[in-house]
Amino acid sequence: MGTESIEASFLSIFALISFFIFLLVSKYSHKFKGGALLDKDFLKPQAFHELPVTRSGGIAAVISLSIFFIIYYLLYSKILYDYILISYSVFLLGFLDDLRINIKPFKRLMVMIFLLFLSIYFLPIKILNIDIPFLTSLMSNHIFSSIFVLLCFLFVINGANLIDGFNGLLAINLIIINIILTYININNQNLEFSILLISQIIILLSFLLFNFPNAKIFLGDSGAYMMGALVGLNTIITNNLNPNISSFFFCTLLFYLFFEVFFSFLRKLIQKKSPIYPDNEHLHMLSFYKFLSVYGKNKGNYFNSIIINLLYLVLIIPGLYFLYDPQLSRYWFFILLLIYLIIYSRLYRLIEN
Repeated sequence: MGTESIEASFLSIFALISFFIFLLVSKYSHKFKGGALLDKDFLKPQAFHELPVTRSGGIAAVISLSIFFIIYYLLYSKILYDYILISYSVFLLGFLDDLRINIKPFKRLMVMIFLLFLSIYFLPIKILNIDIPFLTSLMSNHIFSSIFVLLCFLFVINGANLIDGFNGLLAINLIIINIILTYININNQNLEFSILLISQIIILLSFLLFNFPNAKIFLGDSGAYMMGALVGLNTIITNNLNPNISSFFFCTLLFYLFFEVFFSFLRKLIQKKSPIYPDNEHLHMLSFYKFLSVYGKNKGNYFNSIIINLLYLVLIIPGLYFLYDPQLSRYWFFILLLIYLIIYSRLYRLIEN
């Protein structure tokens, strides 16, 4: 039996294991600590469900991921220290919030920065390919490089947590990103790394079966943090493995997660709100209010996720045609930011009126 057949067999087995883990967790996690994981807060700005739903998707995801780490070791005799350290640390931080252990947003952010910086600095995790000349020389400084990578992780992780409010919105977005990263790596013969990406797609698809269109389970902060951190690490490694591809293409790929956080931060400062507390004026929320009166709360929830991800896919596909061209990739990245602002401003005026 060839190596590819063995890998395919392991992935098939892993897909079944992952499915049953999500099935069991979704069925029994409501009993954990007297229902501590049930999301019953229907008044928070990002709540769009009407019945209690368990926030245990992160538990199922981390169990599935742990099993895959064992499979990966059996296949390649390698321990994925970077993936293990980063995924487990941010999972645990988010899990405290899922258990309703009250940690102020600022303290949680500081703990996240501390954990991520230690991981990035000592592993180390670096961005080797970057299309901004003055940054290329600065990235040779280990401390600057670590801070820069830290900021990248913070934007992606918090972006993932920010859009995780509608059934399927985050999961479908991460599946699209990971599929494109897998396509790039398979085309460039990075087959071993592609197995790691496919495993994450399997985990997200398993979750989606229980979250979309009607939610029986949420990722929770633990799952959103972890899957966001993983896609950030996936992107950095793909960038490093494929130096012929413009780094701005990867910025394009992550523009929605990144710009949601960046724009939200600036918008709240201008509105004289705290930038670290949630509100209901994010793009996906404004678009939901637009569909609410037409489709109702339940159907509008998942329909909103479909529309946003279809629009996201349409916008990033052109980037695939010039992913080897730094100049065009750079222009397209800034065009996407402009398109976001135009869509946001039109929706905001529409809802306001």
